[in-house]
Parts: sequence; C-alpha cells; structure tokens
Amino acid sequence: MTIRQLEVFLGVTQAKSFSRAAERIHLSQPTLSEHMRELEEELGVRLFVRHPRSVSLTEAGRIFGDYATRVVATLAAGRQALAELDGLQRGSLVVGASTTPGTYVLPALIARFRNTYPGITVALRIANSRIVEERVRDGDVDVAVIGGHMLGPGERCVAAGIVDELQLIVRAKHPIGAKISRAKLSREPLLIREEGSATRQVTERALREAGITVQPTMELDHTETIKRAVLAGLGIAFVSRYAIEDEVRARRLRVVAVERLKIRRHFHVIHDERRPLSASARAFVGFLEKRRP
Repeated sequence: MTIRQLEVFLGVTQAKSFSRAAERIHLSQPTLSEHMRELEEELGVRLFVRHPRSVSLTEAGRIFGDYATRVVATLAAGRQALAELDGLQRGSLVVGASTTPGTYVLPALIARFRNTYPGITVALRIANSRIVEERVRDGDVDVAVIGGHMLGPGERCVAAGIVDELQLIVRAKHPIGAKISRAKLSREPLLIREEGSATRQVTERALREAGITVQPTMELDHTETIKRAVLAGLGIAFVSRYAIEDEVRARRLRVVAVERLKIRRHFHVIHDERRPLSASARAFVGFLEKRRP
C-alpha cells in the first residue's frame, strides 16, 4: 500500500467518479483504476460500488476512508512541519470563502498577507456558504471564511473577528426616505440571495426575530447581481456594507435605516478539525486576528 494509492482513493471518494477524480489529480483514468484495483486486492475488500456514471463507497470503503484521511493528513502535517524549518519562507495555502468576504474583504487582506509572507502561495476559492462548508469537509481547502456560520460536524471555528453589517439599500432616487418603518418594509419588493447563502440565512433570521414578514420578489445568486437589480429598480435588498462602499460613495445607491433593526454578523474562519492546520494556515489565521480591512 502506498501513500499515492491513499491519495487517489480519497480523490475518488470526494469526486464520486473515477473520471472526475482523474481530471482533478492529473492522472490518466487507466492509471487511476489500476491504483484502486491494487489497493482493493491488497485489502481484500471492495471499496467502491461501480455505477454507470459514478461510484459510491461500500461499508468497507466508508470505514477505511476515515483511516486514510488521517494517514494522508498526518503526512501533510509532517511535510508542513519540515517547511516550517524555513521560517515560512515557502508554503502554500488554499482559502475557501463565501461570496461576500471572498469578493469584498479577503483580496485586500490576502495582498497584505502576501507582503508579509511572500514565499507562501495563496489560492482563493469562492462559492456560497453551503458549498464552501462542503469543501472544508472534503479537505479541498485549508481554511474557509464565511459569514453567520453555524458549525457543522467536524468543523472548528478558529477565528471570528471581522464584523459585518447587512444594510438595506435602495437606488439613489428611490422615494423611500432615510428611514423606513417595519410595516412599510414588509410591503416593499425585497431581493434575496439564493438558498445556501449565509447572507440570506442571517437576513431571514434577523427579520423573523424582529417580527417582520416580507415577501421576496426575486432570488439572485450574487451580490453584484443584486446591486444591479436594485439600480434597475427591481426592488430593495439587504447586503454587506463592504459590498456597497463604491456605489454609496458615488451616490448611486443609498442606505436606508430600518426602524429598530440592525443586522450584524461575524465572518468566521473555520477548518476541518480532523486535519491539523498547516503552518501557512496558522500564519493566515493569526494574520486575520490581528488585522482588519
């Protein structure tokens, strides 16, 4: 049994397909299939159930998967420990992020982090919170930054220092004044993010707890799309204050206060507790704890 076989096994487990796994880990499909055949022969069990276009784990595969994950993670930690001998002069880091922090907060922070640690290469993977959480559990990212997060199985919050506020925006010439009552808000066309978005979850929870009932008129899958929809007069929306700085400064959008309502959240930095944080990831988390956008 080789480490490469374990890495290939975990790659197939995550991709749920031999062909997709082969593309992700840059192996030919025959080579990948041979790795899995040899591993199953050595273990004396079937690890996968083959379907026409996918694979799934057998019971033996699920049991073996936990041990394979620990072995590969331990080896990665050992390699990283050796890299630490260089004093973080080299390293790599994959950061996952939900849409708001990934688009509007992290780019500037990562630039400052790279100035401090120029030898560490950083990749940023942005998706909505639900997908990012899956990437954390699958080990596709080292750490992730998401907003309004409820910890899932195996996840651990390692930092929660950046505070955000979701503000109600309207286009500059909207007849709504500087403040809106709860009753009037419930009658306005509200634009919302898609299912799985932390911004949507936090907004819906805050409105529900405040006793405000709204009727969303349109669902959109990105904050930039929502801002353009507001500018086009399709409705109003709650978005992060980080996302609207340019438009408010240019007086294209306005922020409207809601009667007795403030929606605040923290951006949480999470990782899979089954895998130790690498030195690069620890340096990044420490950097975020000391600095703000």
